[in-house]
Amino acid sequence: MSLPAIVAARRFDASAHLPFYIDRERVGWIRRTDAPALRAWPDVFHIDQTSIRLADTFSNLNARSAALGAVIGMLAADGRIAGWRNETYAIRNAFDAEPLAFIERAASRFFGTMTYAVHLNGIVEEPGRAPQLWIARRSETKATDPGMLDNVVAGGVGWGMGIEETLVKECWEEAGMQRELAAKAVRGREFHVLQSLPEGTQAELIFVFDLSLPVDFAPRNQDGEVGEHRLARIDEVARWIEEGAMTVDASLATLDCLLRRKWIDEEACEGMPAIYLPPAV
Repeated sequence: MSLPAIVAARRFDASAHLPFYIDRERVGWIRRTDAPALRAWPDVFHIDQTSIRLADTFSNLNARSAALGAVIGMLAADGRIAGWRNETYAIRNAFDAEPLAFIERAASRFFGTMTYAVHLNGIVEEPGRAPQLWIARRSETKATDPGMLDNVVAGGVGWGMGIEETLVKECWEEAGMQRELAAKAVRGREFHVLQSLPEGTQAELIFVFDLSLPVDFAPRNQDGEVGEHRLARIDEVARWIEEGAMTVDASLATLDCLLRRKWIDEEACEGMPAIYLPPAV
């Protein structure tokens, strides 16, 4: 049986969505139930039974960003977009691609656009003891997955930030980790999530890192986004994943670490290989 996180990472019904296009490129997925809200802007969106397209009159980066920004602001005022972040995300289907438009981070799931994130497995290995992982509990005030267990460090990659640069920043904000220590993180694998959520669609590519932490290091949150940290045995973490107590993203990032280090059997992770491939939609 597949673990809950592996199932959730592909829990997406394309028929319940309309593909969202900019300049003939599909860049997102918008729920059919949300499409009527966009009909208030017929000069911005062309909507039919098969797709939603940003009008061709918005033919450059600045024009598209301005048009979408005005709509997003009004959708947020109407309560259709929650958890405003004041962070800029680029609409782009590949991390190194040129952006087609810029949007507020909170709107990325309403439009189902591709986002990018980093997750860090904080590992403690002590002679004579089984390996352990530092696990965080998300603040109850977080806009997404409040109170759930998470990796010791995790965060979205905003526009203008590199992958490693984001990791170093998040290591300080979420765990009080100095740059010199964070820079020792080792890249793992990448995996794809495409899942339906109450706020829309999460289409995300997640970059996994591992970091061996000193035995005397204890994470200390700096930005208020983490409620607590705990040092846990591998069997405890595996149980939390099986029970669905960890977020989908953190579960998959942790499983990637456990599989690479052979701390868990591949047979226990049915369906995991597909997560490393782009979703077939």
